[in-house]
Parts: sequence; structure tokens; C-alpha cells
Amino acid sequence: MASSQQPDKAKPHVLLIPFPAQGHVNPLIRLAKALHMRSFHVTFVHTEHNHRRLLRSRGPGVVEEVPGFRFETIPDGLPLAELDGIQDIWKLCEATRRTCPGHVRELVERLSRTHGIPPVTCVIADGAMGFVVHVAKEMGLPAYLFFTTSACGFLAYLNFDQLAKRGYVPFKGK
Repeated sequence: MASSQQPDKAKPHVLLIPFPAQGHVNPLIRLAKALHMRSFHVTFVHTEHNHRRLLRSRGPGVVEEVPGFRFETIPDGLPLAELDGIQDIWKLCEATRRTCPGHVRELVERLSRTHGIPPVTCVIADGAMGFVVHVAKEMGLPAYLFFTTSACGFLAYLNFDQLAKRGYVPFKGK
């Protein structure tokens, strides 16, 4: 008879990485739960600041591990003094873009060496965390972007460059 570890090694293991903001985390956590219900091993990655906020608001039970579903944290590059994270979205984007790629790589490597956990076979990142795709591809992993916006919001993102080129943004103050 095969060992109890054998079936887990055959399970696909998806790493999900949301942008550290509530409107991004909630849809990805729903996706993570849906994949877990379909026999995926799931690792959900929070940034350190988001993880602390989650624990303060919902308590430590919110991240209790269940078989095949785990939470991990990576640094986001924000100063420790920012207890509730940063409200400046551009600074947060820059901090995650600069800091997170190396930590994502280290996390994938560490998970592949962890006994009882299947190696990561796929990465799903929030559309605002596009740098994760480059890390995954460098590691030979398939990577997908998950956009948490509405169709209207997504079209706006696709046209930001046109808004700037035509002088509509930034807004001129009166």
C-alpha cells in the first residue's frame, strides 16, 4: 500500500497572492476556497501588514490551517511604523513591486522543501501584482493574473494611459 504522503504529492498546489487591500483579498480568498474544495492544495499569501490587520480584526482562528490549505506571509516593504498599512496606494504598489519578488521566490523554494506539502505547481496573482508572473515564469511555473475589478473597472485600467495622454488625469485643481 502506498504511503499517506503519496496522494498529496500528486495534488496540484496553487499559490495565491492578492494585492494587500480588502477589495483584492476577499475575491482571491473565495477563489482559494473554491480550488481547495476541488482537491487543490492551497497556499494563500498575505503581506505582513495585511496579515497583522487580519489577525487584529478577525482573531487568530481566521488563519488556522486545515489540511491542504495554509496561509503564509511575506514582507511588503512597508515601514514597521505603518501598523495598519499605508493609505498611499502608489507607495504600496512601489513597495510590493520592489520587495515582494525575492520573497515570493524564497517562499516557493521553501514550500518545495517542506515535508508533507506538494511542490507548487501553479501561481495565481492579483492583477495588481503582475511582477509575480515574471518570478513564476523564471521558476518554470505556470502563472495567471486574477483581476478583482468589475468589467467597467478593468476597461478603465486598460485605458489609463489614454486618459493621461489626453490630459484628463491628473485632475487639474480649482
